[in-house]
Amino acid sequence: MSEPIPVTRAVAGGTAKLLPDVDRPRAWLLTVDGAPQSYVDLDDPRHLEFEYARRVAHLLDAAAPPEAPLAALHLGAGACTLPRYLAATRPGSQQTVVDADGELLALVEEFLPLPAEGGVRLCTADARAALEAAEPDRFDAVLSDVFSGARVPAHLGAVDYVRAASRALRPGGLYVANLADAAPFSFLAPQLATVGAVFPEVCVIAEPSVLRGRRFGNVVLAASQEPLPVGELARRCAADPFPARVAHGSALGELRRGAAPVAEGTAVASPEPPAGSFSLE
Repeated sequence: MSEPIPVTRAVAGGTAKLLPDVDRPRAWLLTVDGAPQSYVDLDDPRHLEFEYARRVAHLLDAAAPPEAPLAALHLGAGACTLPRYLAATRPGSQQTVVDADGELLALVEEFLPLPAEGGVRLCTADARAALEAAEPDRFDAVLSDVFSGARVPAHLGAVDYVRAASRALRPGGLYVANLADAAPFSFLAPQLATVGAVFPEVCVIAEPSVLRGRRFGNVVLAASQEPLPVGELARRCAADPFPARVAHGSALGELRRGAAPVAEGTAVASPEPPAGSFSLE
């Protein structure tokens, strides 16, 4: 069998590369302009290389009884790591994946095809426009993992975006956002206030060093109209190879630091990561 060959292609968001993993025969890393976007193992979609993806998976695992199908809206595609995971762990799930970069979606479909029976539909559209157009009470989970380069776009940070997510969710549904920040949390704090203005139950998951303000990193924010399984999430995250901490209740107040919800027209993009935070090149 010939060795897999890296693929480079220009997409709307920059230069995308698919890099084979020498340790796993059909596993690939997707980067855009040198920033890692996704990791996919075509032979084992349950294998999640990125720690933030494992944390989102813990939320999905706890969202319903084992193997019960979910209706999920993924905003931001990458290489569709989490849609593949959900299709494998919850057969029969119906998933819509939205990304503004149609060229990136075409690259993924060509070289990392999704299983035909996986119930995954790909759509080229702006995340906010797709969310606002979604049918009310349609989804069990809305997952927002949208980055322009290495930053969350500003128009996805206002309270109207979160309200649209709440409308699209069924009662008790789960909203998840992958964010990135560092102390003094000038982006995360207003996002906590914004999501908390719509959902009564909120928690965040991140490495302790990130939550303590020692380094820049991903923060997974989860919210619902019903109580979140915080105890179960904490146990799952503590058992990971790189353990994470679940912050909830009063601990969120310390992170929020009195910030107000983000009104329309005042939102800003997440901060530019320090040099070398995520880049492979």
